[in-house]
Amino acid sequence: MIDLRHVDCMEYLATCEDNAFELAIVDPPYGLGETNKKTKQRARAKTSKWKNRRPPKYGGNEEWDNATPEPHYFSEIKRVSKNQIIWGANHFGMMPPSSGWVVWYKKRFDEINDFSDAELAYTSFKKGCRLFHMAWIGFGAVNAKEKRIHPTQKPVKLYEWLLMNYAKEGDRILDTHLGSGSIAIACHNLGFDLVGCELDKEYFNAASTRLEKHKQQLRMF
Repeated sequence: MIDLRHVDCMEYLATCEDNAFELAIVDPPYGLGETNKKTKQRARAKTSKWKNRRPPKYGGNEEWDNATPEPHYFSEIKRVSKNQIIWGANHFGMMPPSSGWVVWYKKRFDEINDFSDAELAYTSFKKGCRLFHMAWIGFGAVNAKEKRIHPTQKPVKLYEWLLMNYAKEGDRILDTHLGSGSIAIACHNLGFDLVGCELDKEYFNAASTRLEKHKQQLRMF
């Protein structure tokens, strides 16, 4: 079951029992001061292939990335889940040692733009460092049909890869910052139960609509 909730994740976490989830896959704000306007401006890549493409339209709160979560957020995540995958943990400076970091390499070798070449995720798993490569520019996946509805949207295939490599059948998944809802589509595709929290109503509605449209397309085919 995919359970999407328009709620403050801290309020929801306070209601959860210890180890209520087998795996938390979360992507909290990195505190870089990004805004919808800045992200759209940076999405105008400087190569001839991309420079004439229209930037995506985002709704939602302009202040979503003004600060990182408080330490209590991370302690709650570890309390309610048996394992964790935390995107952007290199920005937080409070993660315990781990050999199992995930690297998402998203740069095309022929692209020059202002976005990071890769993103990092801390994992609590005792595994080696793993690399996922999927080209992704400001507008989204290169040669993939994913409409961009959130400034920090991640591809569905990335979440599917995480689930296939780090989750087990029957695992219950938690996402505290739903954003675009990519993880919800991935969990639906692979049959995982998910609770996804999103505080911003506009993003919550957009993610919910995106998931429902995806379900309808699957039923059609």
